[in-house]
Amino acid sequence: MLSSIRKFSSSIYAKIFLFIVAIPFVFWGMGPLFTGGNINVVVVIDKEKHSTQDFVNFIQRFATSDQKININQIEEFLSLYIGDKLMQKEIEHFKIKLSDESLSKLIKHQKEFKRENKFSRVEYEKFLLKNNVAAVTFEDNLSKREKKKQLLDFVGGGILPSKFLINEAYNKINQKRDIQLINLNDIFKKEIKISEEQIKSYYETNKEDYKKIYKFIKIIELNPKNLTGDIEYNKVFFQKIDEIDDIIFQGENLDYILPKFNLAEAKTFALNNLGEDTNLKIIEGFTKNLVKEIFNINEDEPTALIESDDKYFIIEVTKTEKIESKFADKTVKEKILLNLEMNEKRKIISVIISKINQNNFLKSDFDKFAIDKNLSIQNIQINSLNDTKILKEEVLGQIYSFPEKKVIVVHDINLKENFLIYIDKVKNVTIDEKTAEYEKYLNLAKIKITNELFNTYDSYIKKRYNIDINYKALDNVKNYFN
Repeated sequence: MLSSIRKFSSSIYAKIFLFIVAIPFVFWGMGPLFTGGNINVVVVIDKEKHSTQDFVNFIQRFATSDQKININQIEEFLSLYIGDKLMQKEIEHFKIKLSDESLSKLIKHQKEFKRENKFSRVEYEKFLLKNNVAAVTFEDNLSKREKKKQLLDFVGGGILPSKFLINEAYNKINQKRDIQLINLNDIFKKEIKISEEQIKSYYETNKEDYKKIYKFIKIIELNPKNLTGDIEYNKVFFQKIDEIDDIIFQGENLDYILPKFNLAEAKTFALNNLGEDTNLKIIEGFTKNLVKEIFNINEDEPTALIESDDKYFIIEVTKTEKIESKFADKTVKEKILLNLEMNEKRKIISVIISKINQNNFLKSDFDKFAIDKNLSIQNIQINSLNDTKILKEEVLGQIYSFPEKKVIVVHDINLKENFLIYIDKVKNVTIDEKTAEYEKYLNLAKIKITNELFNTYDSYIKKRYNIDINYKALDNVKNYFN
C-alpha cells in the first residue's frame, strides 16, 4: 500500500518535519569517535542510549519514497539524528516549554488554516485529512519545531550589530562599480566556425550518446473530480486511492482499473529520462520528479500508482525500447553544434583565465587584447548588486566578488554571456539610519553575526556532551539500506 510518508512527502506538513530535522545539522558534524559495542545501540549521548531501530525509523521517516540511500547519506542522516537529540537535550536544559494555549495560538496563526483571513477548523481538518496525519502527531511536531525555534532565538537573540557592520552589509550590495567590458561573444562569432564534417564526426564518435531508452506508457491522473465527483481531497478520495493501490498490488492493470472506477481512457506517451519524446521535444506536463518515478517502475510490475508533486497518477509501462536519434534529425545537429561551440568557448576562456591567474594579463594587456582582436570596450557603471539593466544577476555576483583594478572573466553557466572585464573603480557607500531600508540591513548584519555565534555554540555543544558512535551498529544500518 501507499505509506503515509508517500501521502504527504511533498506537503506543507513534510516541510514542517524537514525544518525540524534540518536545524540540528547546524550544530553537529560527524567526527572520529569510538567503535564497537552493542549492535542494537547506534549512539550514546551522555550515557543515554539511542537504538539502531530508532535511527532506521528516523531515516525512513525523512527519506523520500524513491530515494536510494547510499553510505554517505546514512552518515549525513546520523549527523541530523544526533543533532536532533542534542537540541532536545538543550531544550530540556534551558527548560523551554510551550503551553497548550500558546500551541493553539500558533496553529490558528498558520495561513494554511485560514478562510477569509480567519482560522477555520474545517480547513485545519481538511489539511490533516489530506496529509493523512492525526492532529496529535501534527501538533506534537509543531510544538517541537517551535521549541527549537525558541532555543535558536535564546542563543542568537538580543544581538545588536554595530553601525560599521550595518554599513558593511549595505555596502556589499549597494556599492557602485565602474567597469570596462569586452564582450567575448564577439570573438566567438569571428573565431569559432563549426563545419558540417565536424558535426558528423562528433556524431559518429559519440553515437551511443544519441541512443536513448524510451518508456512507452499509458497514464491517467487521479483527482477528486474524476475519482469521487467532488472537488476536494477528502476521506473518500484517499480510501479509493488505497483501494486502487491494493488492486495494483494484486496484479491488475489499467484495463481492469479504468472501468471499475469509471475513469476516462488513459493517455499514451513515449519518453526518455529527460522527459523528451522521440523527436527530442520536451513533453509538457511531465515534471522531472514524475519522469524519474516512471523510470523507476519495475518491468516485472509495469502498473504503478505514483504520487508526484502533490498529484496522483496510475502509470502503466507497455514497452521499453532503445531508440537511436538519427544524424539527419535537426534537433540532434543543433545539440551537437551547441556542444562543439561550448567546447571551443571553454578553450578560449581557459587561455585568458590562465594568463590572469599567472598575473600575465594586466590592464595594458586588456587594452591590447581589444585592439588586436578589433573589439570595442564599453564603459559601464553598475549601481548595485541588483542592477540588472545591462548584466544579469549571475554575472554581477562574480563582478562584485573581485577588488578594484582587477581584470576578470565572467560568464553564465551556459556560456551564453561571456565578458572580459576590468574593474576600474569601486565606490563605497553608507546608509543613514533614518532611512526606511536601515532595518533591513541591520537584520542582514545581525544574521551574519548570529551565524558566527551558532558556529561557536556548535563547538560548545560538542564539548558539553559526551557522544559515542557505535560504528559496528552504523555498518549494520548501511548494510540494511544497501
